[in-house]
Formats: sequence, structure tokens, C-alpha cells
Amino acid sequence: MEVDFDTKVGELLDRYPFLEEELIRINPRFKKLKNPILRRTVARIATLAQAARVGGMDPLELVNKIRALLGQLPLEGERTKNEADEPAWIAKEPKVILYANELLDEGKNPLAEVSKTLKELQPGDLILIKSDFCPQPLVEEMQKRGHEAYCKEDKEFFTFILKGS
Repeated sequence: MEVDFDTKVGELLDRYPFLEEELIRINPRFKKLKNPILRRTVARIATLAQAARVGGMDPLELVNKIRALLGQLPLEGERTKNEADEPAWIAKEPKVILYANELLDEGKNPLAEVSKTLKELQPGDLILIKSDFCPQPLVEEMQKRGHEAYCKEDKEFFTFILKGS
């Protein structure tokens, strides 16, 4: 398996189970990979580039550390983060606030909880998700589904989901 930015975390760990502990050594934020719910859900769709952003790391650095552990040559160049300016709509009052860490601790899937919550809201309503990590795969999934999504860090992570029409 050739490891790159688009390698899925779940596939990588299925193929190389020893990398779970190595990833935690690289970045303690990756200890969430021990959560079976997270492993069955988010790890299946999250790429290494997304995991790096969740861990506050440069994607190239993470990918190259993993490649080194597997005896693969390092990649060269940079991966852009696709960071956008902070959108004005995040200043709206959220209709619902969810706590991703608590959901995970309860064995719940944050993506499923956000999806369920969105069904109960009107277009233009805002959900705020608080966590100690940026749920980048959730952000990208919400954007694919036609909603606005934005994550920012200020001592903790705040993820805003604006329901589309």
C-alpha cells in the first residue's frame, strides 16, 4: 500500500495495525483512534490529510512520518490546507449545540447525531459542535450534502454547520 494524503486512516490501520500506537506517539490527539465507534465510522472516511488537520499537524509531516515507518520514501512538496476566511454566518445564534467528545464517550457517532439534528431544523439554522479536535471529515461530509460548514480553533474547536435548503 502506497501511503499518501488520500490514504484512509481505517484502511491504513487495517493493513498495518501496529501503526495505531505509532500514530499516538506521533501525536497524542490520535488516541481517539482507540475509540471503537470512531474507528468504525470516522476512520473509514477520514484521509491522512484530514487526520493531520484534526491533530493540528502539517499533512506532509504526518504522511512522511508514516511512510518512514513503512520503509517508503518521503513525499516532497506541500499540501495546501484550503483554509478560507471566516464566514460571517458563524456569528448567528446556534439553534443546537453538540459536544462531540461527550457523544463519542457515550458511544455515539457525531456525524449521525448531526444528520439527525439537521432533519429537525429549518434551512438557515445553525448547529455548533464543540470538541477538542477539528472534525474535518464531518465538515467535508456536510459540505458535500449542501450545507455550509466551518471549523475554527480558539482554545477548543468550534465547528459550525449552517443548514442548506
